Amino acid sequence: MDRSAFAQRLVGLRAERSLSQYKLAEALGFSRGQIANYEQGSREPDHATLQQLADFFGVSVDYLLGRTEVR
Repeated sequence: MDRSAFAQRLVGLRAERSLSQYKLAEALGFSRGQIANYEQGSREPDHATLQQLADFFGVSVDYLLGRTEVR
């Protein structure tokens, strides 16, 4: 099963900042497992979590969801 656009974007943004799943989870107050689930596509975030991730990475929610290439 292919990963969702969201999962791919999250992996890419985290890699750009050289953050481990642990470090990202710590910075956002999430568990490492939560980040792993998002990246594997086995879980999808709610709206508030999407906004928190977008704010952290300085991108739009639409970018995170793969709806635009404009960050």
